[in-house]
Amino acid sequence: MAPRSFFSSIFSIRKIQLIIIILVNYSTRISSEEAIKEPLLLWSSNHAVFSLKQDPFQGNLESSAILAWLTPRMSHENRLSNPDTWTCTDVYLFATPFRLTPDYYFFSGVHTVEFDDWSRKEEYDFVKDLGVSIFLVEGGPLGDLRALVEVFPSFTNAGWGQRSNLVFLNKHMGATFEARPEPWVTNIAVGDIHSGDFLVISKIHGRWGGFETLEKWVFGPYAGHSAVCLRNAKGKLWVGGSEHEDEEGQYVIALLPWDEWWNFELTEDDANPHIALLPLHPDLRSKFNETAAWEYAQSMIGLPYGYHNFIFSWIDTISDNYPPPLDAHLVASVMTVWSQLQPAYAAKMWNESLNKRLGTQGLDLPEILVEVERCGSSFAELLTIPEQDDWVYVDGKSTSCVAFVLGMYKVAGLFGDLASQIQVTEFTIKDAYMLNFFENDSSRLPKWCNEGDTVELPFCQIKGKYRMELPEYNTLDPYPHMAETCRSLPYSRSDYC
Repeated sequence: MAPRSFFSSIFSIRKIQLIIIILVNYSTRISSEEAIKEPLLLWSSNHAVFSLKQDPFQGNLESSAILAWLTPRMSHENRLSNPDTWTCTDVYLFATPFRLTPDYYFFSGVHTVEFDDWSRKEEYDFVKDLGVSIFLVEGGPLGDLRALVEVFPSFTNAGWGQRSNLVFLNKHMGATFEARPEPWVTNIAVGDIHSGDFLVISKIHGRWGGFETLEKWVFGPYAGHSAVCLRNAKGKLWVGGSEHEDEEGQYVIALLPWDEWWNFELTEDDANPHIALLPLHPDLRSKFNETAAWEYAQSMIGLPYGYHNFIFSWIDTISDNYPPPLDAHLVASVMTVWSQLQPAYAAKMWNESLNKRLGTQGLDLPEILVEVERCGSSFAELLTIPEQDDWVYVDGKSTSCVAFVLGMYKVAGLFGDLASQIQVTEFTIKDAYMLNFFENDSSRLPKWCNEGDTVELPFCQIKGKYRMELPEYNTLDPYPHMAETCRSLPYSRSDYC
């Protein structure tokens, strides 16, 4: 590839104008309940394809595109004028793999979006063949402000922040958050906890509560974190997980003594964690190879949290994993912006994993987007390629919290002969707690399990004011290639996906 300065000198020969006729959708947008009432749902998108008359690297260029629609709601001409309010404004985002350009309009009619130059030849080639992604910001600036007012409290440490999370999850996922009778912390007999018992954690307060609310909404589980119990050769109980913050502020895999872990959750975790213990079924417990599990855990200590494959456990399909108005175009555009703002973070989160899926090395995100289209595929398809458990990244193996736990189950023998046909890095927390691995006879649960509660849960909730819900808990037998092609909307799992 030639130096960028060479291309820049060519680009400056002539200003390239992209003319787009935009029929501003006043009435439909403002009157739409989706546009003005849904928090977080800021975007809708369509992909606009246009052709360029001449190659700018061959001579003069006059390029234009007539866009008769921008969103599915723009279908009636009589809705393209007469704004409902004097503050009505449309904000659009124009995206290529190399840039994101905003523009806004107060009036209907013809508007011009100018690209003064192309950042490099690959951008021109991409746009020539595939066009520009165009996103309408639902509700305009005031609508965005209203949405932010609804969303921002979710990330605060105030009581109204926690209430915001509960309202959002009830509205979008149907979570009920029924209050439990006190005490909200169980007096646990540690001797009743065994190796392999699964810990499911739901945080609803502060910064982590806000992030987990988004994770639940996008991924579909009713919990945002997980860990596993493990005893060493001397019988001491430990907790293994992948979200321990080390002295440098990095989140890494760690084994903590039970007492240390439990004390932190009771006294130091300001996210108001709700915690459930899911005991293994006795038949599975008898198969659990404690020695192999301990060796696995020791080999993983200190490795970073699974940033590399975190989002890929979510996306298994072209379109059925995105809660509206998300789609693959918007994901690509957000990645593009983030890659420009935080290139090191972007490399950790998706560049290396996308290169593995594409069979390339060292490409940055714009180059990946160009290459996948050159290969006759699409970015949406690239995101669906299953993660492989044996992939090793530049900083070692990469496992999210649930992948770490299920990786232990895998080496401990719980998946049996299916182990080689299952990629646990494809599992979400919901996939994990749906596994038919856990106690199904409430009479065998510890006596202190759910003590004082008026509702008999099939698992042990050990902390939290609100009763935890785990839909379809303990119902699914493992099968080959499990969780590789699953939809997550409408928060129901397709069979044998």
